Amino acid sequence: MTEPFDGKEAPAKLLAIQGNPYSLAGLGKCAAIVKEVGELNEVLGPDVNEQVDKDRAKKREETAGRVAGTVAGGIIPFRGLIAEVTGAAAERRRYALAVYAGTVRRGFLKGVGLERGCKAPARP
Repeated sequence: MTEPFDGKEAPAKLLAIQGNPYSLAGLGKCAAIVKEVGELNEVLGPDVNEQVDKDRAKKREETAGRVAGTVAGGIIPFRGLIAEVTGAAAERRRYALAVYAGTVRRGFLKGVGLERGCKAPARP
């Protein structure tokens, strides 16, 4: 599952689809769409319409991590300038664009799957 940017590279799957997230090449059958959506779910995490059952401990852990990251980031002076100078800001933008392309592709494929009468996860 893709986590918020933490300096890691964007998943190769997402980088590969950036140029043409609306391609249907090789996706003539529902089985191929199911496979592609499944692969995207692996790197993006669950789609917005999917229920995720998290226990309280996991939710607390994630909340604590976000708060700690916000506090730590807030006390670093000139962090925006440092990010630009070191190239981290460009990498963060590259990562965000890759995640965006993957999210767009998954939504597009689910629409195609719905039109074709495919079963979940190849449809909303």
